[in-house]
Amino acid sequence: MVRTLTNAIHADRLPHAFILTGVRGVGKTSTARIIARALNCIGEDGNGGPTPESCGVCAHCKAITGDRHVDVIEMDAASRTGVNDIRELIDGVRYRPVDARFKIYIIDEVHMLSSSAFNALLKTLEEPPEHVKFIFATTETRKVPVTVLSRCQRFDLRRVDAETLITHFNSVAEQESATVAEGAMGLIARAADGSVRDGLSLLDQAIAHAGNAEGDEVSEEAVREMLGLADSGLIYDLFATAMQGTVDEALNIFNQLYDAGADPAIVLQDLLQLTHWLTRIKLSPAAADGQGISQMDRERGLSLAETLSVPTLGRTWQLLLKGLSEVQSLPSSAQAAEMVLIRLAYMADLPSPADLVRSLKDNPASATPAPQATATPSPALAPPQASQDDGGARMAGGMGAHDAMPQQAPIADPDPAPPIQEMQPTPLADEQSTGLQSFEQIVAMFEERREGILHATLVHHVHLVRFESGHIALRTEPEAPSDLATRVSKFLSEWTGDQWLVSLSEEAGDPTIREQLDDKEAARRGRATAHPLVQAALEAFPGATVEAVTERVPEEFPDSVDEDDTDDDIETEKADP
Repeated sequence: MVRTLTNAIHADRLPHAFILTGVRGVGKTSTARIIARALNCIGEDGNGGPTPESCGVCAHCKAITGDRHVDVIEMDAASRTGVNDIRELIDGVRYRPVDARFKIYIIDEVHMLSSSAFNALLKTLEEPPEHVKFIFATTETRKVPVTVLSRCQRFDLRRVDAETLITHFNSVAEQESATVAEGAMGLIARAADGSVRDGLSLLDQAIAHAGNAEGDEVSEEAVREMLGLADSGLIYDLFATAMQGTVDEALNIFNQLYDAGADPAIVLQDLLQLTHWLTRIKLSPAAADGQGISQMDRERGLSLAETLSVPTLGRTWQLLLKGLSEVQSLPSSAQAAEMVLIRLAYMADLPSPADLVRSLKDNPASATPAPQATATPSPALAPPQASQDDGGARMAGGMGAHDAMPQQAPIADPDPAPPIQEMQPTPLADEQSTGLQSFEQIVAMFEERREGILHATLVHHVHLVRFESGHIALRTEPEAPSDLATRVSKFLSEWTGDQWLVSLSEEAGDPTIREQLDDKEAARRGRATAHPLVQAALEAFPGATVEAVTERVPEEFPDSVDEDDTDDDIETEKADP
């Protein structure tokens, strides 16, 4: 913005309307006043023209700074939204400025104007008098009509970075004769989130919170308490114990924070912030030497980052991010946060997908399940053990661990589940809930229970990520309804009498059941087409194609099939060209 306006002033190509946008408190209105001073400044000698660096001493600069210049009109669109207010403004546009070079209208929160007010302003914006300039400020450009935006030069004001805020706040604190600890100032700057006004309000509150006695320092602990943040030392302890898999200790630390008044959602946000910090200094240790970094973040952060890998930190981030949405949406936020910590503890020692693939490549004969996390929960929280009833290797570790696991390389199944149309009817789950050993059986149950729409969705638009008794992780396609997981979980729990958790995942998962059946059909047709007899028939009848492959059991043609014939032989010999 500075470069554009500087060049425009030097080239005498000033636009007639500006629109400044950015987060609250970033300085939009202050910037508008600075632009007004630059356009109306006459210099110390009174003979200057528009300049990118206003003198600050001429009559116009002083009047605009003091908000008393007759030709610089500020209007708050939040309180004056009607068309009559805009008409009053337009009526004054045709008159030349009283004293200054330009008559400048600064309209704050312009997005609050009504539609009729915008329409009344359009004609003036399209053909403004040469002595009038408009400067609009807003935090919501999407609410400003495009017809207005197209008639303005737009400038997006960036958030102020933390280091600049810390330098500015230290200057303000010095002028206020206040002493603020380095860590406390860093907390204020981060809480300001790029907003100068928000940061100044927090700084003023922190100085008052520390007391009025001269020499009282605003400590980091005081600012943390004022902002409602959890104790940073306990957050580090909670993160470390969870990543070590010690569930009991992690839950005890969380209870300490909760009893002290910490919001469970704030605790998870702190853990997310810590995960980001550890990942950042893991990849760039020099970031720990930046301004405003507390001693604890510098020392404990570097020490903890050395013990964790980037894939582990990435999985931790995803798990906490998902857990935060659960905590914010559920009424029992403390219980939801405890379940997130339990999942985090069980996830800690799981191998990364790259490690698992590497181990399978090195020793493909021993495709063993991943090691169970070293977490030591109480018996009531103990996860279900691995089951080998269906011949597939499934990992022990509990529902939480699988919920947070990234997709791992598939392990060869010696006895794959049959296609959905070849399965025997599923026994009623009320009578035998433990008989559900595969996702295909789950899908068949929906067909048996006459839930046709859900059955079709599960066949065509759902990818299985993980399956175990009581828990299914799925990836859905856009065609699937948004409440699919909730409905499937509800029906399974009702039909089986057991609790079933159906969760959504962003991992790729297996192909859909429809895709698997299509692949098997294509493979069967390919084997049939490659058979010598079929090849001979295709050569004898040019243009012929294999349209269908029908499988028949040996009993249907005992004279033509020997007992030693394999299923593939039967399948290909009976292929119809």
